[in-house]
Amino acid sequence: MLSIMRKQKESIVIKIVFVIIVLSFVGTIFLVWGMGSERNGGGKGGYAAKVNGTRITLEEYQNAYQRIRNMYQQIYGQSIPPEMEKMLGLKKVALDSLIDSLLAMKEAKSLGIKVSKDDISAAIEAMPMFQKDGKFSFDQYQQLLKSNRMTAKDYEEGQEMEVTLKKVRQSIKDKAVVTDAETLAQFKKENDKLELEYVAYAPADVVSEVKLTEADLNDYLQKNQNDFKTAEKVAVSYILLDPAALSAKTTVSEEEIQTFYQKNVDRWQGKDGIQPLSEVKDKVKAEAIKQKTAKQVFELAADTLYKNIKSGDLNQIATALKQNVLETALFTANTPAPALIGEAAVIKKALELKQGELGGPVETAKGIYILKAKERKAAAVPALAEIKGAVEEKAKAAKAIELAKKKAEEAAKQLSTNAAMKTQTTGSFGYSAKGEIPTIGTSPEIAEAVFKLSAKQAPATPFKVGNRWCAVRVASRTEASKEQYNAAKEELKKKMLPKKQEDALTEWAKGLREKAKIEINPALIAEK
Repeated sequence: MLSIMRKQKESIVIKIVFVIIVLSFVGTIFLVWGMGSERNGGGKGGYAAKVNGTRITLEEYQNAYQRIRNMYQQIYGQSIPPEMEKMLGLKKVALDSLIDSLLAMKEAKSLGIKVSKDDISAAIEAMPMFQKDGKFSFDQYQQLLKSNRMTAKDYEEGQEMEVTLKKVRQSIKDKAVVTDAETLAQFKKENDKLELEYVAYAPADVVSEVKLTEADLNDYLQKNQNDFKTAEKVAVSYILLDPAALSAKTTVSEEEIQTFYQKNVDRWQGKDGIQPLSEVKDKVKAEAIKQKTAKQVFELAADTLYKNIKSGDLNQIATALKQNVLETALFTANTPAPALIGEAAVIKKALELKQGELGGPVETAKGIYILKAKERKAAAVPALAEIKGAVEEKAKAAKAIELAKKKAEEAAKQLSTNAAMKTQTTGSFGYSAKGEIPTIGTSPEIAEAVFKLSAKQAPATPFKVGNRWCAVRVASRTEASKEQYNAAKEELKKKMLPKKQEDALTEWAKGLREKAKIEINPALIAEK
């Protein structure tokens, strides 16, 4: 079995096997190996949570967390990066599963739910992962557990808890009933036709009504300074040494040529493989000279800079290196000086320097730079007078959004009181889970709200659809026939029952938590 799993480690079947095994342990493993304060005073090494006085130890929490993490790694076939782990909330999932399982197990005791050895055997034997040719295989069972470093005793004890949890949860599900009223409401939702009347306001519709004072503009600028802040600027003086201009004075020995060839042998790949040195010697020599010159020039620049750095005198360095000092006007990271376009490393270094500070050497494809920040301008928010047009444009757009929403809220109040007003209509349409509504657009929120209403009724608040705010009212509702309902009633109940059961289970678990005294280790919360 282990060899099969190794060969088929990418198989979805094997991945599912691992998922089932891990999930069967996530919520119950701590009950098998601890039971917190009920067995041994809470265990060693601190606690992850306390639930009605019973401790979930850090070790139990780490075991559950690691098993969930391993499960996801088995599914994805690779290590889970921290950002994905954070997004999935694996640590919270692990702790919540332990808390919920502990509460559910205590509830099972109070409900008198018990599990026999036959129940455990039946549950294990029914698992497809332990079957061969449709029948339970004890050998396969042992091999699969062994490959996952589990003993049959541990797994069966875990299954006892798992079967208990399934029984108590099923007992809650069995109490869930879909009422006739709920069935009728769902039938009407799925089969009735509505026509809506509505009023919609987009910012563009009301922007002409926005009037702003000088005080409004100042207030907007103060609250949104980052939107108008100028970029940091720097002007530099610099020296650019071009190694290529100095390469004529550089010589290389035969040994240096040989060494360079060997270190860079991949460069000399020809059609028939690596070309021998004798065939490419001139090229090798030219490249070796180029590299040696660049190294020498860089070292010379660094040494000269080091000797003069305290003086801050770039002209003194230029004289020593027999170079000219070049200059730029003020520039930003996004709009560099023309001479520095494409020189990202130089621009980055320039923006790091304090005014009057020397920096470098910086080596690029163009050569080797030594820099001096001759002037700096910090990022700043200009006075309103300088950027009034831009501030007014953005402030108007923001106010237009507020005004559109306010007008829609006023319209919603009028529609909800059945007041007469000029509206648009959608035409007749049926319920769509996606929330598709003719002429309005896609809004699941509107669809859910209006299909609960009768004709002339309206939601009390507007809805945002795209960039518009819409206030709506049911103009008319065409109901499906009672005969259709009677014919579909029982099937619809069956269709609705699974969700009703899951909702009942969710509410039950939520109720257990609300009644329980749960204390999470503060260090664990801080860790998140």
